[in-house]
Amino acid sequence: MKDLKEIVRKNIYSLKPYSSARNEFKGEASIFIDANENPYDTPYNRYPDPLQLQVKEKISALKGVSVENIFLGVGSDEPIDLLYRIFCEPQKDNVVALEPTYGMYAVCADINNVEYRKVSLKEDYQFSADELLAATDKNTKIIWLCSPNNPTGNALDAVEIEKVLKNFSGIVAVDEAYIDFSSQPSFLKVLKKYPNMVVLQTFSKAWGSAGVRLGMAFASEDIIKIFNKVKYPYNVNVLTQRYAIKLLDNFSQVEKKVKAILKNREKLEKQLAKIKCIKEVYPTDANFILVKTIDSDAIYKYLIEKGIVARNRNGITLCDNCLRITVGTAEENKQVIVALKNFSK
Repeated sequence: MKDLKEIVRKNIYSLKPYSSARNEFKGEASIFIDANENPYDTPYNRYPDPLQLQVKEKISALKGVSVENIFLGVGSDEPIDLLYRIFCEPQKDNVVALEPTYGMYAVCADINNVEYRKVSLKEDYQFSADELLAATDKNTKIIWLCSPNNPTGNALDAVEIEKVLKNFSGIVAVDEAYIDFSSQPSFLKVLKKYPNMVVLQTFSKAWGSAGVRLGMAFASEDIIKIFNKVKYPYNVNVLTQRYAIKLLDNFSQVEKKVKAILKNREKLEKQLAKIKCIKEVYPTDANFILVKTIDSDAIYKYLIEKGIVARNRNGITLCDNCLRITVGTAEENKQVIVALKNFSK
């Protein structure tokens, strides 16, 4: 990896961050007259911890990653956007990503006026590190890898991911939003080995908290310091922090629900494979299943009429006539199967 000073935008590297009242004071106190807060309606009258240390300490214990290597944001979308703002000079730099993949990488590139280069997955939804690296140049700052990938559902080849990490001098973002449903180990285990890697995870999927909007980024301490310098002062509110602590204190319940989803996923895969309007059920490491159908547009409209909302991926690279079906409860899955069995063109 290049020295951070070489790949971080010059204005960001030299940026003097906003210093909030809660940044300047750490410790215990009984009277707070430093932040112009309303003195009534405790605790919601107070600004939240800008670095979310109590939440990070619990994540640290669970994930085996130091607090200094953790960033918390508003969903994974905040650290995704911050990576562009930190490393990519608008109208000059570029990023490289696989296609198809999570759509926000491209949206954030457009918002930040950064060139977005696509490298198509192979027919089996795997990728070649050599092809990905060949698409880079001296102005490529970030490579995006979503594993398990959305919308294909499969975990990317770990050997190829490591090849990218070893041979790219910029930032490699490994998005693990669905890692809790995969048999493949998280790249958090090798975080110290690759100072150019940023691992993204989220409370939205396995943790059942998409409405809370809390994402995690794990990286070297130096990169996390830059994240904290650029982010808005109080980006994660006190309600979200308290809810996250409650979730982390009851991790056994999260594990229980993940096991139930995996059990339902296995059953749903077998049932989908027997339905006439479905031509292929793709292997998945996520909490959703991508299926190729005889006519995804017609089936999507039919399911809507039945009160069932799937995701139509028709027209996406390598996903013609595909639907993405999220694994629901046993009863929800049963209704989906019944509806699909009754579809006739």
